Amino acid sequence: MKVLVCNVGSTSLKFKLYDMPEAKLLAQCGVERVGSDHDAIFRYEKCGSGRKISHEKIHIPDYETGIRLFLDCLTGEEAGVIGTVTEIERVGFKATLSKGHFGIHELDEEVLQGMEDWISLAPLHNRAYLDAVSVMRGFLPEARFIGCFETAFHRDIPLERKIYGVPYEWYENYGVQRLGYHGASHGYIADVLNERGEEYKAISCHLGGSCSVCAIENGRSVDTSFGMSLESGLIHANRVGDMDTSMSYFLRSEGVSDEEILQGFQKKGGLLGISGVSNDLRYVIEAAEAGNARAKLAADVFVTGIVHYIGAFAMDLGRLDYLVFTAGIGEHSAYIRSRVCEKLGLLGVKLDEDRNEKNEEEISASGSAVRVLVIPTNEELGIARRTYEYR
Repeated sequence: MKVLVCNVGSTSLKFKLYDMPEAKLLAQCGVERVGSDHDAIFRYEKCGSGRKISHEKIHIPDYETGIRLFLDCLTGEEAGVIGTVTEIERVGFKATLSKGHFGIHELDEEVLQGMEDWISLAPLHNRAYLDAVSVMRGFLPEARFIGCFETAFHRDIPLERKIYGVPYEWYENYGVQRLGYHGASHGYIADVLNERGEEYKAISCHLGGSCSVCAIENGRSVDTSFGMSLESGLIHANRVGDMDTSMSYFLRSEGVSDEEILQGFQKKGGLLGISGVSNDLRYVIEAAEAGNARAKLAADVFVTGIVHYIGAFAMDLGRLDYLVFTAGIGEHSAYIRSRVCEKLGLLGVKLDEDRNEKNEEEISASGSAVRVLVIPTNEELGIARRTYEYR
């Protein structure tokens, strides 16, 4: 079965075509700067042969143009891997959330309406997916469209760990609760650990432009740092993370407009907001090492938040067998991994600094009570598996 996996951003498209159940990657494609005026980037690869097609500074005004260009490559003579798009039987989307739908669901009208209903919780993410699904259906009318919602992996978290201290009717009537995100990433980490064939308790740290920590017990999420919205948990590249609920009212009383508050929480907060340097941790660390006090503060806040969640989740789990770092920062920043692990001595974590600097798969030292791993995330493969398995 040919399964196409789509990851949609507000100005980007990513595709991977798999042959399932063998999980053979046939082709992949990335489109950046969708909507820009002759500044878009298009990169396509036929994975078996390594044949690549690349265009820069081209005009891709909308999703429809980007999707059409990808499908033309997918079926073309130069680097095609299928004869016709009708060979694609299923399309799996790395969707964010839908009211009342927290698992893996076919994207029927009810589920799409749920995405519309909760667009206020993820305005950029849900709008992008709704638009992309609409366009893609025009190109692939015979395919089944499956939404692998970011909340899916966290749906079995015990209620006492996800309910807020609000009137219970808000949970019943409006679904107010901790939902959690990065389910495709943490779920993939669980898949990798499950292959070891043993019972385990683990903490997965997805650290990138968006960040979260997840407690995993034998392949199931039992707690997560994200709340109901994406502006929660750890600080992110631009987003605020956990925030006092009265802050908005206070800022309004000080004369700050609603738009300024929203921008501060969603676009100008996080690493960028504290450091004043960048939303990219690499530049923040460079500035900190050069003596920039705010940049050092941003890095310290980031590390402190990660350590706090690891400590809390380890207590809930009762023991910790694996500590996993994944995503852009988690996979590549030896500095952050070292800073985090040096604060986890109480848990018996010991880091091998040489292995850490080399980004090896296992970076814990001999005698460490916890195995510390660096596992590159593969969200698309996890989505391909869930899409194929859906019945």
